[in-house]
Amino acid sequence: MSVTSVNQDVFAVDAGMSLTATAEAGSNTISFTGTTTSNTPYVSFVAVSPNGQNVVSVDQVTPDANGDFSTEFNVSNWKQDGMYKITASHGGSNLFSITLNVEVTGGATAETSTGDSSVVSDTGVSPDTKFNYSDERGLWIEVNAMEGSDTIEITGQTTRTIGDIIFTVIAPNGQNLVSVDQVSPDSSGNFATDISVGGPLWSQDGAYTVTAQQGDPQNGSIYTDSVEVDIADGLVVPEFGTIAAMILAVAIISIIAISAKSRLSIVPRY
Repeated sequence: MSVTSVNQDVFAVDAGMSLTATAEAGSNTISFTGTTTSNTPYVSFVAVSPNGQNVVSVDQVTPDANGDFSTEFNVSNWKQDGMYKITASHGGSNLFSITLNVEVTGGATAETSTGDSSVVSDTGVSPDTKFNYSDERGLWIEVNAMEGSDTIEITGQTTRTIGDIIFTVIAPNGQNLVSVDQVSPDSSGNFATDISVGGPLWSQDGAYTVTAQQGDPQNGSIYTDSVEVDIADGLVVPEFGTIAAMILAVAIISIIAISAKSRLSIVPRY
């Protein structure tokens, strides 16, 4: 299995993203508008229920040439009453990330007009910015899978034992969000989950990026880590490492030796 770790925990200078959420009282729709300086071709959205345990909706949009983007969420099926957290992430390893809180009661929104920014300038962080990436890595993940399997196992560890870890998987084209999951770490900070790789969303062959993210952008730093997994025909591609190459080389040499011996044994003697 081919796995490459990609870690990103700091902002670039003169870069960032802003996001605004608006809704009328009693509406079943929340509108989001924003802008970003990253040239990554998608912004992914994840909405989490008030209990912090259920992902109720996901979406992704592509910013225009100016970095502007927008989307809407229909909340009529959001049954739990309370404050929902909607996180928009953009850039490599979700470099830019903003979470806004929206109140929903009985499948309808409260009057909402809220926004936030993660823009960093060469003079420092803008005054209204509440989001900072941690200077420490804080979270690690790795992937385990058997050759030809349609399931990948994600294991990891975090220095935070409070707060769910949210997983997103992006297709090799860097544009399609193919899977979302979330788990809670145990008392030691360990966590694990399985992700199925079959189905039409996994039809592209190539390296899929699995990103784990933990933390609340409204109240502190975020930990994030990513790995890449090679998928072909909806199955995990094995890593053809040094040991496997040695075994193959020994097997080939043995076959050649046996074949040569067999040819010699059938040469007629006079």
